[in-house]
Amino acid sequence: MAKQKILFIEDEPGLRTTLADRLSSEGYTVEVAADGEAGFRLAAGGGFDAIILDVMLPGRNGLDICRDLRQQGHTTPILMLTARDQTLDKVLGLKLGADDYLAKPFEMMELLARLEALLRRAARRPAGDLGIHRLGEVQIDLRRAEVTRRGKRIPLAAKEYQLFRYFVEHRGEVLDRETILRDVWGYSGDTSTRTVDVHVAWLRQKLEENPRDPRLILTVYGLGYRLAD
Repeated sequence: MAKQKILFIEDEPGLRTTLADRLSSEGYTVEVAADGEAGFRLAAGGGFDAIILDVMLPGRNGLDICRDLRQQGHTTPILMLTARDQTLDKVLGLKLGADDYLAKPFEMMELLARLEALLRRAARRPAGDLGIHRLGEVQIDLRRAEVTRRGKRIPLAAKEYQLFRYFVEHRGEVLDRETILRDVWGYSGDTSTRTVDVHVAWLRQKLEENPRDPRLILTVYGLGYRLAD
């Protein structure tokens, strides 16, 4: 089986070397770029299974790279690295098409877990499904990271959007809390299965006609959750 190929775009030499070495030791083939222009050229050329992309880059920043790749139709999973306190970067990155984000400084094990989750999701996603999905009165546009209900835009926090997108990508499947936690949160040390329940409750408040009687995100008692067919 061919090794999965990762593109790492990062201008900090120490982190670039350390992470590239660790990814290689985990069995990935790694290519690196030290600035935004070089990173974009490599990414646009395709052939990568995932991209780890820093926001702050010389030449062209990570947000612009993400936007331009998505506008060109590239669907390679993108894990975006943001500064610890830059909530706006996280939300904007997801709106521009990033699949996940991780704040610096980060634990190496968390980055690896999030990368593995992105690769699993990409492997299960049918080709060409990065578009518009309609679920009754609710619509999600995966290209624009936009959710609407009856044509009115619904503002979702970054993690709420990621969770809803995950449900959409696994529509009709029963998903247990541990699997959701692994694939959406990457088994972050400060999360628990209760975190999943809380975010589902927030989504229901925003998406359901009657959050007390949900018809979209269904509870499968004793098992987890399922997005209605």
